[in-house]
Amino acid sequence: MGSVHTVRGPVDTADLGMVLMHEHVFVLGEEMRQNFPDYPEPWDEDVRVADAVAKLTELKSRGISTIVDPTVIGLGRYIPRIARINEQVDLNIIVATGIYTHNDLPFQFHYVGPGLMVDVQDPMVDLFVKDIREGIAGTDIRASFLKCAIEESGLTPGVERVMRAVGAAQVETGVPITVHTNPHTESGLVVQKVLADEGVDLAKVVIGHSGDSTDLDYLCALADGGSLLGMDRFGLDVLLPFENRVNTVVEMVRRGYAERMVLSHDASCFIDWFSSEAKEAAVPNWNFTHISDQVIPALLERGVTEEQITTMLVDNPRRYFEN
Repeated sequence: MGSVHTVRGPVDTADLGMVLMHEHVFVLGEEMRQNFPDYPEPWDEDVRVADAVAKLTELKSRGISTIVDPTVIGLGRYIPRIARINEQVDLNIIVATGIYTHNDLPFQFHYVGPGLMVDVQDPMVDLFVKDIREGIAGTDIRASFLKCAIEESGLTPGVERVMRAVGAAQVETGVPITVHTNPHTESGLVVQKVLADEGVDLAKVVIGHSGDSTDLDYLCALADGGSLLGMDRFGLDVLLPFENRVNTVVEMVRRGYAERMVLSHDASCFIDWFSSEAKEAAVPNWNFTHISDQVIPALLERGVTEEQITTMLVDNPRRYFEN
């Protein structure tokens, strides 16, 4: 079977249990938080940690054993805080390396890389590989997957450079990849082409946010290309209503694609893109327990079997992390 590195150390992939494949503990702009600590609402480290422990403990009570957290540079990754939380919750947390951008690179990479002012091998590849093989930011906590993004603006030079660096790091280390995509522009197909060009095995790639689409032809094309579909924004009803999300999964299962889907919410304990009150008013179901409490019963009611749910929540994540 093999093992996967988590915040608390290596875990046999057979022991990951039920897995939510795309959840954030925190989504933060750390520079904003340090300079404008009361926006969008006051930050108290101890209060936020205690709240996260409570929310993740509630998730654990639903039978979920593992969350996969794709919080990377651009989303406020800070591993010591995650480690502090994980000490208090009996949950596997698998963390990532990579860069989240829809357009430009961080300025630290603008002038350093192949053909640039400082003409060297792309430093992003070495940084990602170090996170995977040695540990993140001086800790012994190792990243077990890679993350990048492509949005409505498409394959900009910055997005492409990150994606190719992620692909190169995957080929060197063997760890899998998750990509934030915009399904309405069919950007998952672009992801598959670029990563395949880099030599990536597309079976090791989750095309994130595929569940925002009801375009079955597009979803089948991605799955036939070998990738896993991230049906991973349950609760974000403002982007696609609950019934549409559930019915799309049901139809994909009916067509024989249960082995090509993983489930999640893309939720967080706290996200600083808006206040907690605004978030609750706009998307009241966007939380860690929505799949357990509402989605799984709806899938079962529509004819998805317990075995097929196990495939999506247990078997597919296990296979994704196995070398």
